[in-house]
Amino acid sequence: MSKETKESVQIWSAVGMLAVGVALVIAGFIVSPTGEVSESVLWFFAQCLIYAGSIFGIGIYWRDKKASPLPPPQEGE
Repeated sequence: MSKETKESVQIWSAVGMLAVGVALVIAGFIVSPTGEVSESVLWFFAQCLIYAGSIFGIGIYWRDKKASPLPPPQEGE
C-alpha cells in the first residue's frame, strides 16, 4: 500500500467516524425522550472524537517530525 493511499484511508476513516458520531448524537436528540441524549450515545461520540483526534494528531506529528529533523549536535554541547 502506498503512503498516499494509507493516509487517504486514515483520513476518510476519521472523517467517517466523526460523521457517524454526529449523526448518532442528532438521532439521540430526535428520538423520545426528545432533547435527552443517552450516556451510551455520548460515550460513543467521545470515542469517535478520540479516534479522529488520534488519527489527525499522529499524522500531523509524524509529518512535522519528518519535515524538520533536529539539527546535528554541535561540538562542545
